[in-house]
Order: sequence, then C-alpha cells, then structure tokens
Amino acid sequence: MKTRARTLSTRPHRRKSRIVLPMSMPGRWLVTDARRLADPLPAIRRLTRGDGVLFRHYELPPAKRLALARQVAELCRRLGLVLVVAGDVRLARAVAAAGLHLPQGLIGHTALARRAGLRLVTVAAHDAGAIAQAARRGADAVLISPVFATASHPGAPPLGVLRFAALASDARRQGLAVYALGGITPASIAGLRHVPLAGYAAISMFSQA
Repeated sequence: MKTRARTLSTRPHRRKSRIVLPMSMPGRWLVTDARRLADPLPAIRRLTRGDGVLFRHYELPPAKRLALARQVAELCRRLGLVLVVAGDVRLARAVAAAGLHLPQGLIGHTALARRAGLRLVTVAAHDAGAIAQAARRGADAVLISPVFATASHPGAPPLGVLRFAALASDARRQGLAVYALGGITPASIAGLRHVPLAGYAAISMFSQA
C-alpha cells in the first residue's frame, strides 16, 4: 500500500455496528491477476450484474495500474458490478471503487479505508488469528485461502474442506461474510455446499470463455 508511511496504530479497537452497505454483497468475486489474467476485461464482461471484481495487478507500474484500474472501474459501473481495489486506498478512491481489499498483513489498515470514505472492506485470511483481527478491526468480509491447491501459490499447503469449514464457521460467528478462495472450480465448489458461505472468489474459473 502506498500509504504505509502513515500507518495507523495497531492498537485494537472495539468493533462498531456493521455499516449498512449501499449494495448487496456479491456471491462471486473475480480476482484479477497480472500473470494469470493479464487482460481482465474479457473476463469481467462475462460476469453477471451484482458480481464483484477484486482488482489486484500489483506487479504493474503505478501509471499502468491506474490506467487499467480506470478501465476496470468504468466497465464495472456499466455492468452493475461491485469493485474493490487491493492494497491501495488512493487508487481505490481515484477510481471511485466501492471498497478496499487488504492482504492479511495489512488488516490493520481497515480504519484507514473507512476514513477515506470506502464503504466495503474485504480482507485475506489464512488462519484463525487473522480472522479474529479482521473482526476486531471492523472488516465486512473475509476471503479464506487457500482452500484447495492453487496455481497462484504453488506448493502452499491447502486448508482442505474440514479446516476451511471450521475457519468459515468461526468467521461467521464473529460477524464476517465468508468467501472461499484458492483452487475454486465448479467441481470443488460442490464439495463446499455444506459450508456456510457468502460465496467464492476465483481467477481461472472466470477466465474460461
């Protein structure tokens, strides 16, 4: 995040009542990726109104990332999609995104997103400690990963269905909407049908024509 030099205190604060969002929480999130989905626009066009786009493309130089984010934001507005930008409050505000997505190591920046006027905050979590921190900081949703083996993080041990289900239930008890991420395919989603989820997030599943 470009604003790391002005980070907030990491002192925990009491969770306030949930913000009433001006949009329904998406059931599906397309996660953009500079390596696996260099041009995300065709995949975004295949989404359905009410779906979400999590714009990453961290690897791009700032000017190119801004230019692509503007294209993505305009397309999301035309198609009725919910856009969150990963890891950069200024970029999220510049393209009038609905919110900010924070990697697990930046969950403490949730309040910074709120002060910037961003209505929706999603966070990445890989363990129970991160889920608890997300709840304390007032995040709206958590993307728990990797549920299954994923090309995004080759070699990373997946949580598996049972461990993921336990973390998802824990997150829901703490008031967070829960999304599955990592190795998500139509077949793997079927294996999660008994887990209490708000939905799922994926890359390659949405890149198929």
